[in-house]
Amino acid sequence: MAIGNYIKEIGRGKDGARALTRAQADDLFGQVLDGAVTDLEVGAFCLAMRIKGETADEMAGFLDATRRRMALLPASTQPTVVIPSYNGARKLPLLTPLLALLLAREGLPVLIHGTATEDRRVFVSKVLEALDIPAQTAIKTVAPGSIAFVPTALLSAGLQRVLDVRRVVNLRNPAHSLVKLMNPVDGPALIVSSYTHPEYAISMAETFALVQAHALLIRGTEGEAVADPRRTPKMQGFVAGRAMDLQAYQAGSLTDLPELPSAIDAASTAAYIETVIAGTQPVPAPIAQQVEHILHLHRSL
Repeated sequence: MAIGNYIKEIGRGKDGARALTRAQADDLFGQVLDGAVTDLEVGAFCLAMRIKGETADEMAGFLDATRRRMALLPASTQPTVVIPSYNGARKLPLLTPLLALLLAREGLPVLIHGTATEDRRVFVSKVLEALDIPAQTAIKTVAPGSIAFVPTALLSAGLQRVLDVRRVVNLRNPAHSLVKLMNPVDGPALIVSSYTHPEYAISMAETFALVQAHALLIRGTEGEAVADPRRTPKMQGFVAGRAMDLQAYQAGSLTDLPELPSAIDAASTAAYIETVIAGTQPVPAPIAQQVEHILHLHRSL
């Protein structure tokens, strides 16, 4: 169906818009990813969905369309831990690479994918560069005990284009939720995902259940999928879509706060991460708990 007909359904406002079926959402997002529609139509789609909000069926359809068009990484010898990183750091050090290094140290294959979505934050690519972990330039298997950073554009140029719409309209769109839910591996994966607002916890959990994903879902640190080093967030696990509560939210801060760097630039963050990996600084307790929950889920796959 032509995209104009879909926009007519989803663009009737918050109360008047009609939800699409999974198959319709697949068709619609496929047209967007393929570049078969105009920039005006893409903008209309993004704004209409921003106002309406995505249902689990719609997000599953968007994931279906994306997976068929994505350059998938070959499966490793064990399930790959997939960490999306799209929010970056604004106030706190970006510790997503620390989480990845701790998991790789346990022998797991760890894939980080992401891209910078604005210009005023520190993004994972810069911190990884400071840790001498360059971005991949080709799609290949992630070996157990290692980390790979794959830019979104390498996975899907069409998906990168949809994410870049934010730089024009200054609003998130379905692609910003989709990247936190997708499995870019041609095989089993454990997705470590996060949300920023409570309503996304509900919609993301519904989508993980619908697509029968293996996942860990937390309230992220400034949107990143790593536990806040100052307090323990709620953590929910999924095995083949079946949800389980793993960790309750800790109100207030820890009794003993970690000595985080005062600066959040990439070099300062990387230097702190190196001291933690070397053992001269302790692993922040919430991140250590997150690692244990990921290991527990991974062993059950």
